Order: sequence, then structure tokens, then C-alpha cells
Amino acid sequence: MAALWPLLDLAGFDPAALFAPGNLAVIGGFLASFFPPETGADFLALLARATVETLAMATAGIALALLLALPLGCAMTGALSVSRLGPGPGLARGRWLRRLARVLTLALRAVPEVVWALVFVRVFGLGPAAGVLALAITYGGMLAKVYAEILESVDARPARALLEAGAGRLAALGWGLAPGAAPELASYTAYRWECAVRASVVMGFVGAGGLGQLMDQSMKMLAGGEASAIVLTFVALVWLADAISAGLRRALA
Repeated sequence: MAALWPLLDLAGFDPAALFAPGNLAVIGGFLASFFPPETGADFLALLARATVETLAMATAGIALALLLALPLGCAMTGALSVSRLGPGPGLARGRWLRRLARVLTLALRAVPEVVWALVFVRVFGLGPAAGVLALAITYGGMLAKVYAEILESVDARPARALLEAGAGRLAALGWGLAPGAAPELASYTAYRWECAVRASVVMGFVGAGGLGQLMDQSMKMLAGGEASAIVLTFVALVWLADAISAGLRRALA
């Protein structure tokens, strides 16, 4: 508490302001406008299209992120390093390659996806394309880091035995590390897809399309019923992602 209190004060956090009579009235009026949710046919058509855009943005972004994450994650995994099998001329080169992969992964995940979305909106204009690339870059770094940590946490002896027998890195990954790490890898990938859905909504506020852009329009028009329908849709998407994650863990256990 001694360390936290100065930080809260520096951030300007004042919980008492939430309970001021004037603020409570504003909050109550704002929340009251959310009910009932909008169910008009025209709005539901827009909502369905925005939902499909959000799912497409998140799924395409994660798919492109995997193309970055898999090679970077394998490059950072010491258990897949042939140079570690014994002293040789490639030992220093392998060490520097892993360091370079870590630096690149750090650079990819250091910039928030919203910042990348702002940049790509300038390039591609308004629409989901900017969100897809923003997710691919940031989430590629995040997935690579966690993939490497998961692969390092499992028993490395089968992979080492395969490498010593002359197998390649992909064989060592597929037969040595993946069987023990598959549930965690699948669960974390599904979780990142869930995060990508949430991030897609946020990026919609900067013009990347989807539910976020529709939410921004509804809030600007003070259409609380539309906003609550969008929030309920978002909750349903997160529930879907959680169900997919649980199913993958059961299937791979």
C-alpha cells in the first residue's frame, strides 16, 4: 500500500469522485439509456456485418501473426538448437541468432496494436486491412515469446535425442516438444485470438472497422440501446473464444 498509494495519486485516481451526487446522476442516466438493447432490423444487419468484420480481422491477424511467431519462437528455443549438442564453430552463431530473434520479438510486441493501426490507417485508409496488419505485427511478437517459453518448459530430452540422431529441427519440434506442449500452445493461441477480438473492437475506434467503429458511431449519437446490443455481441464473442479454447485443450490433452 505504501508503494501503491503514491502511484495512484500520481495517476490522478480518485474513487470518491465516482460517488459524488452529480456524477452518480450522470452515470445512472447513461446506464439507463442502455436499456432496452436495439433490435431493429436495419441495425441488426449492420451489427451482423460488423461482427463478421471483427471476427475476420481477428482471425486473419492471428493467422499472419503465426507466420511470424512460429519461426521466431523456434529460433529462440534452446532445446531446438543443434549448436548446443556440443562444442563447435556454430555455437557462437547459434547464440547470436537466438539473441537476434529475442530482440526482434521485443521490437514487435513493444508497440501497441492501436499505434500500428493508426499508422496503417494512413496507408490503407479506413477499414479492416489496417487492423489485420496491426494485430499480425504485435501479436506475432507476443506469440513468439510465449511459444518459446512453453517449449522450453517441457521435457527436452526427446528433442535432444532426435537432434543427436540426425533429425532436423522440425522433426525435433513435432515429435520431441510438441506432444507435451500442444495443450498449452493451443490454449494460449485461442486466448490470443480472444484478445485479438477485443483489440479489433478497440482498433475500430481509430477507423479499422468492425464492432469498434460501429460502437464509436453509436456512442457519438448517444444511442445507448445500440451500444448495449454491441456490448452483448462482444460478450458472446468472448464466450465463443473461451469455449473454443476449452475444446482444444480437451482434444489435445
